[in-house]
Amino acid sequence: MYRSISISGILTLDLHALNNEGTEGNTMMTRMVDIVDKEGKRATVNAISGDMFKHIQAEHLFHEAETMQLPLCAGCRLFDANRIGADNEFKEGFRAGATNEEILEKLVNRCVLDDCEGILLTGNIGGNPRSLARKSCVEFGWVVGLPESTTTDSYFHAKYVPERGKGSGQEENLGQNIFHRPASSGQYAAVVCVDLYRVGRNDISLKYVLNEDERKKRIGALLRSILHTFIRPTGAQRNTQNPHVVDFRGVITASRSAMPAPCISGLNSDFENEIEQLCQTLNKLSEASSEQQKPIDLFAFKSLSEFGKSMETLIQSLSNGGV
Repeated sequence: MYRSISISGILTLDLHALNNEGTEGNTMMTRMVDIVDKEGKRATVNAISGDMFKHIQAEHLFHEAETMQLPLCAGCRLFDANRIGADNEFKEGFRAGATNEEILEKLVNRCVLDDCEGILLTGNIGGNPRSLARKSCVEFGWVVGLPESTTTDSYFHAKYVPERGKGSGQEENLGQNIFHRPASSGQYAAVVCVDLYRVGRNDISLKYVLNEDERKKRIGALLRSILHTFIRPTGAQRNTQNPHVVDFRGVITASRSAMPAPCISGLNSDFENEIEQLCQTLNKLSEASSEQQKPIDLFAFKSLSEFGKSMETLIQSLSNGGV
């Protein structure tokens, strides 16, 4: 029974503008972050925020839920950013004095997105003001460019207007406009951690409020949404700068025990070997370890297609009682 999985990889993306800071004049600014490598050297690199990739994954989970007819609250059925907070029927359906445990149990039952993606529920519920948090089951880190193999350029664009002599008309976005737009290319370190054991669980009572079959359906949908995130990363400027997904390599670790599935960033050039050695150490330390079934499994992948096969193995293990 896998309790958690982690993905550590290097994603190669070319000519994308998935995440930008804003504009200065007529120039769009790309997002840059400062990092430190394992030798302590500082670098400024292009990066895509974890918020962006989490939104991409949540949208794919939304489509999975529609396809599989999994429950969605009124807000999530519209893909409202407020999610169950926009579901008035849910918020008004509690007796006076309802406990947080009761509210959370109904929330988990009501919506797969709020169950898996997490939510901060605020407002007056059950006659009392609430600030009730449901922690996400999936966590994305920044997708960070490798300093030696990531670059960003700015390109000149102009809106074509036949009658250019009539002025720019910028106040109404009419006439001839010129602007500069960035495009980034390179190899990006990606890290994802997923707590499979928390899907369908009430975090206050620490009891599952869904039966095993329903949990497996949700976990399968969640894992497929993560796979789809790397196959088709959505985001800004995709109408003319749809990112070229070139490659994805790395390691998936899956833990059956309370040991966390190891995750080391691809910013470490030796991350694949480090994760493999760490898994071997953790398996040796576990008292429950055996040659037939070690607490932590490792799935290495050298391409996006191999990543898909590894995720398929995890998803298929659901029907065999593997999660």
